Formats: sequence, structure tokens, C-alpha cells
Amino acid sequence: MSETPEKNPSQNPLISPTSSRSVTETINGSHRFVIQGYSLAKGMGVGKHIASDEFTVGGYKWAIYFYPDGKNPEDNSTYVSVFIALASEGTDVRALFELTLVDQSGKGKHKVHSHFDRSLESGPYTLKYRGSMWGYKRFFRRAMLETSDYLKDDCLKINCTVGVVVSAIDCSRLHSIQVPDSDIGSDFGMLLENMEGSDIIFNVAGEKFHAHKLVLAARSSIFLSELFEGVDSDEQEIMVPDMEPKVFEAMLQFIYRDELVEDELVASSSSSSPLITDTITAKLLAAADRYDLARLRRVCESRLCKDISVNSVAQTLALAERFHAAELKAICLRFAAENLAGTEIHMLALRYLGRFSVRFCEYDGNLLRYCIANKVLLKGLSMTSLLYDSIAAVMRSDGFEYLKESCPALQSEILKTVAGCEEDCSSGSKSRSVWAQLSDGGDTGGRRSHPKFSEVHKNHFTAFDTFAKPTSISTYGDT
Repeated sequence: MSETPEKNPSQNPLISPTSSRSVTETINGSHRFVIQGYSLAKGMGVGKHIASDEFTVGGYKWAIYFYPDGKNPEDNSTYVSVFIALASEGTDVRALFELTLVDQSGKGKHKVHSHFDRSLESGPYTLKYRGSMWGYKRFFRRAMLETSDYLKDDCLKINCTVGVVVSAIDCSRLHSIQVPDSDIGSDFGMLLENMEGSDIIFNVAGEKFHAHKLVLAARSSIFLSELFEGVDSDEQEIMVPDMEPKVFEAMLQFIYRDELVEDELVASSSSSSPLITDTITAKLLAAADRYDLARLRRVCESRLCKDISVNSVAQTLALAERFHAAELKAICLRFAAENLAGTEIHMLALRYLGRFSVRFCEYDGNLLRYCIANKVLLKGLSMTSLLYDSIAAVMRSDGFEYLKESCPALQSEILKTVAGCEEDCSSGSKSRSVWAQLSDGGDTGGRRSHPKFSEVHKNHFTAFDTFAKPTSISTYGDT
């Protein structure tokens, strides 16, 4: 019997080496919590908080808790407290946090409490279960806060950043092929640039653009109808009225590339006009509505949304209404409702007048403006004339006038939104304004602990019923 020779390990076939790598990183997300009406929140009581809306980071829901009178009874309301709470189910969730009190003077001197820069010393914080919190009982001394640049127009702004720690095993493969990003957009863009195979010409204010019927029809139901089903389907050149060449070109680029060409937008946005309607983005929104380009409409909505301000919201709202931008319209209405209540007097005014003005607008669109201008409503309410002067100033603003001329029906819708903000909060929404929480005595269950509020409302409603169905404006003269 012959012996089998022993194999030398060096003669064995080489097995490809393998490797793996553990990667631990954070998934970061931020949320801004605006606390409007800080002075109304004082006196809620130690340990009682105002909660932000819930936001999601790393697969978990979070919320910011602001304690106007502090969380710690021993501090005797000397400090305000701020905490971040785990608002969804979770066990041993590890995370890093950062809380920033925003300096509203424009100097950039924000008050930052960050756990990110101390992670090497102590590691991430572990939240054991739902409701666990991280934060500061002594976030800021209240007396100093109320005289600082962090509080402006009775408003505080708190930025919160959460970094959820996640770990994964990265198993590298020796044999892998990298797949490049899709370049279909650039390819179609080149097709538009070199005009190869183009079979249609658009004449826009004397400037001609070559394109491809199939591409346009695939992207737009309007082009499909015009180029293949309409009376002009055999035409080789189509006139495009009521559109600027630069707008049509930008729209064509989007149709082919599925993205806006930034260089062209910058070159086209040199208008010195303060009107939102004169911007290239607004004109592209009109083009998207005209040719049923849903994605272009959404891109334009997103861009316009970023520039909403107190001065521009009325124009933007009219634009959204005209061109069926539902998302943008909803944001504008909410922005108007939240920002018109910038002071305590405005909050009271909008709470009372918002409801009744809707009723008046149903009978006569000019009646509300007449009543406010002449202080007729003062006869029905025991409130100061300053309240009415404040509302009248809003209604006399340029933006409100623009809205009246462009989309008069939206005035009533704005007022309904303002009046409905508090009703939405009291009907079960988790995110509630300071005013809603205080008018309910801070009771999140919806039980009012201040009956005098409802009695006042009842009396005011009765007073306004005398104006239920006016026959003419002249009926309500000054006295």
C-alpha cells in the first residue's frame, strides 16, 4: 500500500482573501421650533411644557419640549428648560444632540448647547425607551432671556439637531463593477442642443426653437394633444403666444433633461422688479401649468416656497391660486395665519375678527374693510381701538391690495385659515400653538380650565349677530 505524499501548504490553490468593515456613523436631521407668544406662555407652571410637532430622524420620531417656567421645582422658575424627547417606540436609542437658541438680531451670536463636539469624551447619549429625554433644566436664565436678542416680537426660535447612531457591516467584494449614474438627461439634452432629428419648430416672440414631437408628447399631455391629435398636428411650425423666449427655452431644457439648468436661471433672473410674478421661477410655474408638467410645477413650488416672507406671501398666494399650485397655496395660507399673529394684540384680533369676517365676506366683500376702517365693530366688542388699527394696517398693505385685485376670493380663504388655526389645534392635533394651549389652560386633553374665555366668545358672537345680514354699507354709518 503506497503512502499519499503530504501536501505542502504553499502548493495549495490560493483562496481569494475576504474582508469586512464595521461602519458606525450618525444619521443627522434638524428641526426649527418657533415659539410665538412667549409672554403668554409664562405662568403655565413648573414642569409644564409646550411641545413642537414631531419630526423624524434615523427612523425615530422626536419632539422638542420647551418649559417656560422651568422643569425643576427647586429653581423656582428662574430658568427656562429645553429638552429633546424620543416620541416613538424604541429601546436603547443612541444619539447625539444639539440645541441652538437663535440670535434674532442678525449678529449670529447664537446660544449653542452641543453634544456633538463632546462625543469623544462621553460617547452618544442612550435613550432607554419612549419618552426618554435629553436636554437642560437650566437652559437659560429667564430674566436674561427676556432682555436679550434671542427674544424678538415675543417670539423665540430654537434649532434642534439630532444625530442617531447606526452601525453596519460593509463587506467588500474583490470582483465588483461600478455602475455609473444615469446620463439619460444629459443625452437628451444633447439631442435638444444639436437639433438632430428635430421635426417641429416653435416660434416664440420671433425666436425659433427646434424640438422632437415624440419627446414632447411623452412628457406633456398637452403637447401630445397639440402635436398628434389637434388641428395643428401636421404643422411644422407652431406659434407660442404669451410667453417669453427665455421661459420657453428653460421649459424645453427641463422637458429633455428633467432638471432646471441653473446657469440659464441665473442669467434670466436679472429683473429688478420686486414682484414675485416677474421672476423666472414664477413664469416657469405658469408654463408648467399651461403644458401640464407636474414635476416642473413641483420644482417651481419648492423654489418659491423658500422665498416666502411677510412681504411676498400675498403675491405668492395669488400665484399659487392662479396656476393650481396646491402645495404652495397651502403653505402660503398657513404662513399668513401664523405670521399675522406676530404680537399679542394681533393674536387676539385675528381670533375674534377672523371668524366674523368670514361671515361678513359671504354677504359683501367690501363690508369687512368698511367696518374696520370706520371702527363700526368697536360697538360690538369691548376691545381697544388699537386692535382694529392693527388689523386695518394689515388690510391696507400692498400685498393685501395685490391679493384683492388678483384673487379677491382668496381674502375670505385667508381669514378662514386664520380663524381655523386654533380650531384645528383644539380638535386633536398634537402640534398646538401657545395661544391654543393657554386658552385651554395648558390641558392637552382639550378640557378648558378658563370658562371666562368661552363666555367672552359667546357674548361677542351675540354682539356680531346684529350684523348678520346687512342690506347695504350705508346702513352702518359712523355714530
